[in-house]
Amino acid sequence: MNKLSKLAETLKGSEIVKLGNAINERIRQGEKIYNFTIGDFDPSVFPIPSELEELIIEAYRNHYTNYPPADGIYELRKAVKLFIQEHEQLNFEMNEILIASGGRPLIYTLFKTIADPGDKVIYAVPSWNNNHYSSMNGVEHCMVEATPENNFMPHAGDIARNIKGAVLVCLCTPQNPTGTTLQKEELEKICDIILQENASRSATEKKVYLMFDQMYWKLTYGNTVHYNPLSLRPEMKHCTIFIDGISKVFAATGVRVGWALGPSDVIAKMKALLSHVGAWAPMAEQKAVASFLMQKDAVNKYLEKFKASLEERLHKIYEGFVKLKQKGFPVDAITPQAAIYLTIKIDIRGKSNGNKILTTQYDATDYILGEAKLAVVPFYAFGAESNSPWYRLSVGTCHLEEIDPVFEQLEAALQKLR
Repeated sequence: MNKLSKLAETLKGSEIVKLGNAINERIRQGEKIYNFTIGDFDPSVFPIPSELEELIIEAYRNHYTNYPPADGIYELRKAVKLFIQEHEQLNFEMNEILIASGGRPLIYTLFKTIADPGDKVIYAVPSWNNNHYSSMNGVEHCMVEATPENNFMPHAGDIARNIKGAVLVCLCTPQNPTGTTLQKEELEKICDIILQENASRSATEKKVYLMFDQMYWKLTYGNTVHYNPLSLRPEMKHCTIFIDGISKVFAATGVRVGWALGPSDVIAKMKALLSHVGAWAPMAEQKAVASFLMQKDAVNKYLEKFKASLEERLHKIYEGFVKLKQKGFPVDAITPQAAIYLTIKIDIRGKSNGNKILTTQYDATDYILGEAKLAVVPFYAFGAESNSPWYRLSVGTCHLEEIDPVFEQLEAALQKLR
C-alpha cells in the first residue's frame, strides 16, 4: 500500500463503529439483538417535532436549496440568540454565533482554531471523541481520569494540576457517554482555575479556552440542574465556546443543524475554516429551524413529552440493574440524570462460562452480546482504561416492550458464569 499522510497512517477508527459492524453482522445472520449502543434515535420511536418536519418540507418546496452564508442565515442566528437568551439568560451578539452541520464540524474547527500541533488539550475520560479530535490535530493529550465516585465527571483538582501550558479544556455536560452532569460547585472551580491561569499569562502567550459542549442540556431529569460557565462566572465569556444544536434535544440527529457561541474573534476564524470545508447546515433546514425555535408552545410541548419518554426508559432499565445487583450479580448503574444514556457496570472479566475464561473486557462485551443479545458500548471506546467494566447504554432506539426480555436474557447469561 502506498505511503499516506502521517494523519491517515495513524488515525484510529471509531470503536463504536467497529462494535456496530459486529452487531450488524449478527443481525444479518438472523439474531435478535437488543442494540443499546447507538447515540441516535429510532425515528419510529422518537420522531422529530411534527412542526419542524412540516417547516423543512415547506422550505424545500419554496426552493431554499442554494448555498447558505458561511456563518448561517441571519434568521437562524437571530432565533438561536433569542432561544439562548430566553432559556439560559445569556446574551450573544450576532457575530458571536456560528451555524454548522451539527456539532462535529464545530468541534473540529474549534480544535483547529485554538490548538497548534503539540499544544496541550485537557479532557476527561471517558468522554466522546475528544481523544480522536486531539489525535487528528496532533495535540498533546492530557487525559483526566474520571471516576464513578464523581459520576464520571472531571474533578477540578485534576484540571488544576495540568492547567499550566494548556490551551484548551474540553467539558461536556450533560455528558456523552455517561448521562451525568457537572455539579455547580465543580464547574465554578474549573472556571476559576481557567480565569486565574489566564490572568497569570503574558500578552504574548496563548490563552486557555474552554470548550463547553452542552448538546444535551435540555434533557435533564428529576432534580438535576444544568449549569453553564457564563451564568456562574460572567467573566468567562472571553474564553468560552459553547457547542450546541438541535441534534439531541429534538431527536434531529440527521437534520444536521448545530451552533457555536463564543468570542467574536474565535467565531470569525472558525467561520473561515468552515467556509473552506463547506460543512454548512443545509439552507432549507436552517430556514425551518429558525422558524421552529420561535414557536415556544410547540417547543415546550415536544420537550415535555420527549423527556418523559426518555426518562421512563432510563429509570426502568436502571431499576432492572438494581434488581440484578440485589440478587448478587456483578452489575451496577448510576442513577439517571440527563441525556439519553445510562452508565452501567457489568464486571464479569475473569469469569468463565465453562468453555472460555473472559480474560479481557472485550471478551466480556462479546459474551454479553452473544449470550444476552445485549449490545452496549464499553467505556474503553471513549478513552477509558481497556479493563474498565463500565458501559454506555443508550435508550434512543429503545422500545419499552423490549426492556423486560433484555433483563431475562441478561440474568440467564450471568447465571452461566462461574
